[in-house]
Amino acid sequence: MKAIPTDERQRLGALLEHASQEEVMAMIPQFEEAEICNIAAAPAASEGSPLRLLVFNMERGVHIDEIVDFLTACPGVQPFDVILANELDDGCVRSGGKDTTKELARRLGLNYVYGLEFIELVNREDPKGFHGNAIFSRYPLTRARVVRMPEQNNWYFDRQRRIGGRLAILAEVDVNGRRVGMVTVHLENRTDGPGRFAQLHCVLEAAEEFFPAGMPVAIGGDLNTNTFDGRDVSAIRAIVDSPALQQRCLDEVEVWEECLPDARKFGYEILPGGLAPTRRKALPEGGWLSLRLDWLLVRGMTPGAQRVISTRTEDCGFAPEGSALAAFDGEELSDHNAVWAEVQLAPER
Repeated sequence: MKAIPTDERQRLGALLEHASQEEVMAMIPQFEEAEICNIAAAPAASEGSPLRLLVFNMERGVHIDEIVDFLTACPGVQPFDVILANELDDGCVRSGGKDTTKELARRLGLNYVYGLEFIELVNREDPKGFHGNAIFSRYPLTRARVVRMPEQNNWYFDRQRRIGGRLAILAEVDVNGRRVGMVTVHLENRTDGPGRFAQLHCVLEAAEEFFPAGMPVAIGGDLNTNTFDGRDVSAIRAIVDSPALQQRCLDEVEVWEECLPDARKFGYEILPGGLAPTRRKALPEGGWLSLRLDWLLVRGMTPGAQRVISTRTEDCGFAPEGSALAAFDGEELSDHNAVWAEVQLAPER
């Protein structure tokens, strides 16, 4: 994806003092690009084999070397055919200036499609300052589009100061001659349940339009189903101080986050089952709040085994000797765990 010079990025950002994100984004063609790169040969055909899906918020790809080791060596994520990924940098100082999507795909031998979520403005030293989502696949990607969701928070006026907004990427994957729909999505954390409902509903409707009727579809990503408004400091404080409310955040996600029941109305099953947390929200006083934010929504697929895989360093005892992961001394690779599921495609009609 073509870079935008630093001064031009700053000029465009300054327009947000008086213009909307939608108006400024319309001036930047990169926001509409769905950048497909097929670099891997298709696996040998195996009739009736299950498809293994992985959802992973990679927290900007800051620890990309360790993440590659994790994806290569962790028994819990093996095998995988598709990764629905969130938070990947391209040309940001904080992640070594790398195109983390391209780097991960090259090192793992995966095809990919990338979409731009935000242009970061805080660090003028960023070579590109791009940040977005991706779909990785062992199978060829045939077509894709970006869906911009209704804005629920203007990130220019946040301490992170950005141009852009949340998006989903819709793509078709050719699985041994069978077309399968894949969607990576990242819903807003700085909003409430109705705000996330509006965003996911937009994606569900876009999937109805983009994918032919009867096509199997998987939608996955960080849906930020906190059960609270991520901007409401007092609500977060009340939850932190109450074990009962903390349990509610895990037990009653579908009660407070209507985007999930809405997906069921569109015919999707919600994975994973159980109450395993997928996010550790760091707290100012130390420790974290456990939340269920990362999901797979599947239709036209029969779910099989499912699991949530920890990304805490202390749980990475499988790290190969001498690897970047074995040498890593941080507390976690990402503040999100990974979600894995095996699905069987429904028979073609």
